Amino acid sequence: MTKRISHVLTKSLVWGIIAISWLCFFLALNTNAEAAGLLTPKGGNQPALAIQDHDVDVVVQDGYAVTTIEQTFHNPHLQDLEAVYAFPVPDKAAVSEFTYWVDGRPVVGEVVEKKEARRIYEEEKAAGRETAVAEQNGYKTFTMNVYPVRAGQDVKVRMSYIQPAKIDTGIGRYVYPLEDGGVDQEQLSFWTAQEEVKGRFSFDLTLRSSAPAEAVRLPSHPHAVITQTPSGDWRVQMDNGAGFASSASEDDETPGAAGQGAQTAFAAPAMKLDTDIVVYWRLKAGLPGSVDVTPYKEAGSKTGTFMMTVTPGDDLKPITEGRDWVFILDKSGSMGGKWAALTDGIEKGLQNLGANDRFRIVLFDDHASDLTRGYRAVHQAEIDKAIDTLSHIQPDNSTNLYAGLELGFKHVDQDRTSGIILVTDGVANTGETRKRAFLDLVDKADVRLFTMIMGNSANRPLLNNIAKASNGTAIAVSNSDDLIGKVMEATSKLKHEAMHDVHITIDGVKTLEVWPQDLGSLYRGQQMVLFGHYRGSGEADVRVTGKVSGRPIAYRTQVKFPDQAVLNLEIERLWAYAAIEDVMWEIDTYGENADRKQAATDLAVEYGLVTPYTSMIVVREEVFAQHGIDRHNKARVEAEQQARQQRAGVSPSASTHVLSGSGFASQPQGSLSGGSGAGALDVWALLPVLALGGLLFAMRRKASAGAA
Repeated sequence: MTKRISHVLTKSLVWGIIAISWLCFFLALNTNAEAAGLLTPKGGNQPALAIQDHDVDVVVQDGYAVTTIEQTFHNPHLQDLEAVYAFPVPDKAAVSEFTYWVDGRPVVGEVVEKKEARRIYEEEKAAGRETAVAEQNGYKTFTMNVYPVRAGQDVKVRMSYIQPAKIDTGIGRYVYPLEDGGVDQEQLSFWTAQEEVKGRFSFDLTLRSSAPAEAVRLPSHPHAVITQTPSGDWRVQMDNGAGFASSASEDDETPGAAGQGAQTAFAAPAMKLDTDIVVYWRLKAGLPGSVDVTPYKEAGSKTGTFMMTVTPGDDLKPITEGRDWVFILDKSGSMGGKWAALTDGIEKGLQNLGANDRFRIVLFDDHASDLTRGYRAVHQAEIDKAIDTLSHIQPDNSTNLYAGLELGFKHVDQDRTSGIILVTDGVANTGETRKRAFLDLVDKADVRLFTMIMGNSANRPLLNNIAKASNGTAIAVSNSDDLIGKVMEATSKLKHEAMHDVHITIDGVKTLEVWPQDLGSLYRGQQMVLFGHYRGSGEADVRVTGKVSGRPIAYRTQVKFPDQAVLNLEIERLWAYAAIEDVMWEIDTYGENADRKQAATDLAVEYGLVTPYTSMIVVREEVFAQHGIDRHNKARVEAEQQARQQRAGVSPSASTHVLSGSGFASQPQGSLSGGSGAGALDVWALLPVLALGGLLFAMRRKASAGAA
């Protein structure tokens, strides 16, 4: 049976989804979310360390972002201590460098199997020698252990990670995640987080785009300094005004001067690592559907690596008809501070549904319940009844996500277009938790699922995969996001046709080991990113094929694969990460076995990536040699740093290849059509609305602080 098209959305439903998604904007109002920071065991006798400095440098270019974090930890106590620092795992990020300063010199870490890395770390720690290890806690956090932080002294570490930088509906987005999400109860019960930076905090992002970027903004950090260089690069800078010293002469009248050579110190205001930094950039409107290729191939090498980004244009047609909407809402304990905003959003959403629509509300915590007891007509009396019940609910208990989905999928009317909206910020920790069971459930449901993933600790791998299995989509939402902009991206997809059964073929140049292998569906304004290897060089014919409303559709363009391209070495790590993701999907779906685990481990070790199976260990040079650990990652890091320096001196060159053929290729991207006669609606035009939302947020937070 053909799956019902649940991405159909009229104007009234746009407002419904917008209202529902306001909960994501207000979720921070009453939530005491954990943040990135130093961890100290609760109830223990170990004194706390301090984060002395925290500097972030980001370069976004050629479809991917490189983030480098340098931190200095300070030990004000009389005993040597261990530093344990944790921060959320960024979406699709691969840690490529972990460096620890030993005797004043940086030592780059090497990737080994996770248990072996921990064994070496504990062995060196017990011997009192300098050591550090970076580990990944599943999909939740990266954790750095550093020993020792000498009494009264500082230690310095640096970590770098790389990730794709996608464009959606003409809007680019980068997130530096700092909010933990507050749903990892095991961690919260064990650790106390020290999230305050005592000294300097800085954030410096450079955006270098071959496609013209017209504007940049940070919705939750309006104090950021945004500038554009004559070459067209954009720069985003934040600095908390770290302390400095200035000399004063004898006759200096500056307050605080104490005679010749006196130093006047200015203390930096403390900075808390509790708010995600979200950067948006808007591309020039009217760009056509396109294919962009970023290659890496050494001179004389037979094999190169490429990243290909497919961006659709704007011809997927709007469809309008009566529809059913099922809202599956998480009411587990982690939603406690968000429930009032959620209820308000549901009320506004229901009031703006169409006259021919029906709605149903399913709730879940450790079990699921049908609040409306079936579909209800969109009448004010029915809305009032549902909202009154929601307003009296007190979120509690664990999260039985499977039960919520199972009940929500029941009684879907195959004769009506159905939309399933799941809103959750947590993990499946009660009831059925096997990924295979979720995939089977979605397959039987025969309906598309659209998920709003709130916060940094939600189970993104699971939620992304079940949405993909239903040919729906999952949208990650930060508390610091421009929610109206994010919602407009979603509604653009939901109210238009989608391209299903997408395949990309490349002829003329041999390609191999291309990931992901299953591309699924392509929604309006959405990009597809794939990675692969290629042999030789030359012009290649790229074809994008699929089906829209059952009719076949195809687009094509010509792309050059060069014989030499050495400025984007990081593409190799991104390829390896995509390959590991495919293996991890098999492990989550079919179970772990020795071959799959070894495949993921071997790729991670070869390309220097921290994964759930591998960690990055730092020891003295002679200790690397003692353990027979080759310094491959050190060499790769040095080569990547050299490539970044070379890229900084070269203006980004246009690598866009315009698609041709019937369909989206002939239309521009970057606008949201309102349907027949409605004209185009620019996402960016709505963003000033958030200024009022930000003011309300600040007022509510201040009032809450005063009440406390």
